[in-house]
Amino acid sequence: MKTFKVLSLLLCYPQDEWMDELALMETMLEEEKDRNGAARTKLADLFKALRAQPRLESEQVYVGTFDRNPSNSLHLFEHIHGESRDRGPAMVNLVEEYRQHGLDMHADELPDYVPLFLEYLSQLRDQDALSMLGDAVDVLALIGRNLKAANSPYHTVFSVLEGISPIAAQVLPSVPMREMEETLVHFGPSVDGTEPLMVPKLQTVPVRMPESRKPITVSGGKNLNPS
Repeated sequence: MKTFKVLSLLLCYPQDEWMDELALMETMLEEEKDRNGAARTKLADLFKALRAQPRLESEQVYVGTFDRNPSNSLHLFEHIHGESRDRGPAMVNLVEEYRQHGLDMHADELPDYVPLFLEYLSQLRDQDALSMLGDAVDVLALIGRNLKAANSPYHTVFSVLEGISPIAAQVLPSVPMREMEETLVHFGPSVDGTEPLMVPKLQTVPVRMPESRKPITVSGGKNLNPS
């Protein structure tokens, strides 16, 4: 479903590659309105905001919304596992799922990054995509509620996802999360073979670009159709 591709891009850091194609994205949503619950209408406020804001302001809003607020984190497993050891095996399983369906990832991408997850769904058959969406809808709905409470137009993306999910979202218990600026994500087993953990960032470790500001793999340049 092309709708997942559009939603994926809308949750990416503002870039010319897709910000110049908002009209095309709206057209793609309209073409699938019978399958996506009139997503174009639901997303009207977000499209309006993206068009009205200067690019620098859009970037600042994005960073303030997702990078600096852990409750709005675009990493699914942070809302389920927090900093526990369970997050590592969950990541490994999701990477294997992606690989089985031919989705390539950049080395610095985390598999639970919502835009990447939606990019993956866009490449599946509708039935399989909706099944996986149902598996993640509880977390997606949680992020959406947090964004709506903050009066962010980004909440409409998650409203669309919740609306087309075949399973109704359930309320998740809160998971304590440390401030993003105080942690460093290690993905993949360490040199001693242990599973990945969220560990405190040392003074000597350089500051890394937040994961949500790194581009996901978009095949075909400005071609927004799923590969």
